[in-house]
Amino acid sequence: MGEHADEVGLGPVITGLTAPGAEFEMETVTVPGPRGVDVVMRVYRRGPHTLRDLLVATEAFADRTFTVYQGERCTYGEHRALVAGLARWLRDAHGLVPGDRVAIAARNVPEWSVTFFAAACAGLVAVPLNAWWSVSELEWAVADSGSRVVVADPERAAMLAGSGVPVVRVRGGGPPPDGVIEWDDVTRAFDPDPSLPDVPVAPDDDATILYTSGTTGRPKGAVGTHRNHCTNILNTALSGRAGRELSGAEPPADPGLLLAYPLFHIAGINGLVGAALTGAKLATLYRWDPAEARALVREERLDRTAGVPSTMAQLVDGGPGADPADLASLTSIGMGGAPIPPELVARIGQGLGKGAANGYGLTETTSAVCFNAGADYLAHPDSVGRPYPGAELRIDSPDDAGVGELWFRGPNVVRGYWNNPEADAAAFVDGWFRTGDLGHVRDGWVYVVDRLKDVVLRGGENVYSVQVESAVHEVPGVVEVAVFGVPHANLGEEVAALVRVASGAARDDDAVRAVVTARVGAFAAPAHVRWTDEPLPRTATGKIRKKEIRESF
Repeated sequence: MGEHADEVGLGPVITGLTAPGAEFEMETVTVPGPRGVDVVMRVYRRGPHTLRDLLVATEAFADRTFTVYQGERCTYGEHRALVAGLARWLRDAHGLVPGDRVAIAARNVPEWSVTFFAAACAGLVAVPLNAWWSVSELEWAVADSGSRVVVADPERAAMLAGSGVPVVRVRGGGPPPDGVIEWDDVTRAFDPDPSLPDVPVAPDDDATILYTSGTTGRPKGAVGTHRNHCTNILNTALSGRAGRELSGAEPPADPGLLLAYPLFHIAGINGLVGAALTGAKLATLYRWDPAEARALVREERLDRTAGVPSTMAQLVDGGPGADPADLASLTSIGMGGAPIPPELVARIGQGLGKGAANGYGLTETTSAVCFNAGADYLAHPDSVGRPYPGAELRIDSPDDAGVGELWFRGPNVVRGYWNNPEADAAAFVDGWFRTGDLGHVRDGWVYVVDRLKDVVLRGGENVYSVQVESAVHEVPGVVEVAVFGVPHANLGEEVAALVRVASGAARDDDAVRAVVTARVGAFAAPAHVRWTDEPLPRTATGKIRKKEIRESF
């Protein structure tokens, strides 16, 4: 099947598009890598090479709508003027110089993008903060990053008013807290036609500090460069171009994306900068609501959407009375951030006739480092795809089945963690990033089987929770499942599963064990199965909080 897929799938098309002289030609360069190790890697010859280059190029779309939010619309031209004004204000009013940090603590509001690009264009480092964090977590990240200014929505502005760092409040109502500056007061003083500050920005300059959503201890700040982010958007552009060439489809005349990822997550930033590259409309919500999302897709004629699998499943299902015409304009539904049930892939690709896409990546690989889409995805729904051009993959210490830790190297990989040499030493080896995920490669296709820390060690057998979860999803009525290990006196650990089912669906322990036995093996069948009607606890980026579930099991 792998050989057949190479003949008819995206592989040979991508090879042609990245060949010498082609649209996405690649060249070999030496780049400063993690822990001061220079890495020889393949990079795109074409631009943009920095986020500033990307913003400047949006002048070509000046009259197009860029952001759509709660009925408000902002064109690319209006957005660029705000970016230039804020970039100058950060330098002139606060004396920020290249390398200084600016934190963003807000929901997916239009001002988020303005702040992000203003930082990039002024040579500053954007620090997106998790909007779900508590006061202490937000204050810690502002202090840890050394951010000199924070742009925040009303909830976060109130939480950070006493942080000792200037806070700019967007979309505020009523008098601001002491020491908080109103966004409208800042923008009111902008030059009507401001130019970007004359600041040199290089591909390997720092662009972002993204704090990983760790479940234990403090998050780590992954430092992403302009090269990292521009590689990511060119990877996305390449895969889209390859898909159109394979299908014969024309690029959409009025592209539009419903972004269901939070912008503080790397996948959210991927959607933001990817939209800017193509002049696409970017639609966001105050909070996730499937009915509102479907209405937005229909009203704005959006052709793409992206989010975690549970969110995309809600969008596709729609609920009672949902009109299939709501999603008629969609041509692609992207998913990532958590394991994707193969049945959801089939439902999107075969049942709805939409193009399903999956990617594998982490904050440290600047979003997807592997990609699977279209006919390839339907043929390999349990694979995360193949590495993007320029990304090198190594399977470290494979077992008899070829399963080992996934290591990546290339222009996607961040330069390290912010002020955390211990974490650097643990995660980066000779330019390679250790993902902490276990997987294997078959016929060129990459399969992720588990987080290294989530493997259940049952009587000498390794049970990979992702494989068990994928099997349990075949049981009728299953909506979500979390598989993990619980202590056992003789075996060391036993397999346990918490299963969420749809209202009215059967709760059959034997059906769960039977499907796992058939697909994985009897040793992996859950000894303990519990059922729930409630959504499983998740992080802001869609990952199930297994530690929390395990402790309460």
